[in-house]
Amino acid sequence: MKLFRFLTVLALVLAGPLAADITILEEIIVKVNGGIILRSEYERTLDQNRREVLSDESLAGAEREAQLLQREKVVLRDMIDQRLLVQKGEELGINVDGQILRQRDEIMRRNNIETTDDFEAWVLERTGEPAEDLMDRMRENFLSQAVLGQEVSRRVIVTREEIEAYYEEHKDEYVRSEGVRLSQLLFTLDGDQEAKRKQAEEVLARVQRGEPFAEMARRFSEDEATKELGGDIGIYRRGMLREEIEEAVFGQRQGHITGLIEVPNGLLILRVDQNYREGLAELEEVQEEIRATISGPRFQPEIRRYLSELRSESYIEIRPGYADEGAIEGMNTGWSDPSRLAPLTTTREEVIRTRRRKRVLWMIPLPRQQVDDSDSEEDAAPAPEQAEAGAAAS
Repeated sequence: MKLFRFLTVLALVLAGPLAADITILEEIIVKVNGGIILRSEYERTLDQNRREVLSDESLAGAEREAQLLQREKVVLRDMIDQRLLVQKGEELGINVDGQILRQRDEIMRRNNIETTDDFEAWVLERTGEPAEDLMDRMRENFLSQAVLGQEVSRRVIVTREEIEAYYEEHKDEYVRSEGVRLSQLLFTLDGDQEAKRKQAEEVLARVQRGEPFAEMARRFSEDEATKELGGDIGIYRRGMLREEIEEAVFGQRQGHITGLIEVPNGLLILRVDQNYREGLAELEEVQEEIRATISGPRFQPEIRRYLSELRSESYIEIRPGYADEGAIEGMNTGWSDPSRLAPLTTTREEVIRTRRRKRVLWMIPLPRQQVDDSDSEEDAAPAPEQAEAGAAAS
């Protein structure tokens, strides 16, 4: 026993200086359902916002200061918004992997990066962070936008009559260069490249023989974002595509199918679905663009309403010293520190002791700090009838 006591005291003595040297490496400042926001994330986002404002040469003086204050004010709100949207996207099962890979490949193309290893080294050199962190942020951005598009867009109604009226009043804005509407079949070259090339050649032969392009896209295309649309990738005007792709599709008849086109993320087969002449774009071509223009001012209020709904259904805690500009009035987002929670009682004796303690506090209206936890059982003992009632309740 003496040896045990000595070792216990020695451990406590040694633990003192160690505890004094503890440094907090990370701090959780917000809990959003099962997710968290770290102070380092918040400070990094805040710093990025400041740099964006300071680098904006169109701002100066008081206007720049006002913009800085506004950005700082909504940083935490926007971070909570994104956590809620990402969680909703995961709940809905939205897949954005194809969009992430396309954006990565576009970054690689613009910067003449040939391999994924080179891409990872390039990201680390440019940002000081691993490429996985960049891909995670891409995923969060795409998921957030997908949820807004799916859940909020349907709330903003723009009628056909509104679109036609806007087109008639703004025709001069819709004069375009030559364009084409395209559908695609995409084959990535991950894994066995020879097998993938062979599959792409076989599918090309089948669509050239007349098999339905849209059906083949649904079955074989590896672009998740467009395969369910039958491969439709929309309208492109001259100057919007890579040079080799423009050469393959412009000037071709409707229904023309290209050969295999090698792109950074694999092999591509394109079909020309429609040609658009240079000049005033037809209404059918620009109706979605007009819809977006009209719905834009209506969209933001609906986004805030939707995010308020997500907040009302969520569990959010915010550490003191931080404020959520998007908070719902009356919703409790107070911070609970798990280290301050009393341990659960595990025995009948502890339950009885706790109840006795509560009765003392009910009977004697003294501040908590003035009540000594070491009160004897005699001091805290209830009347016999109270004791019997307590035992029965236990």
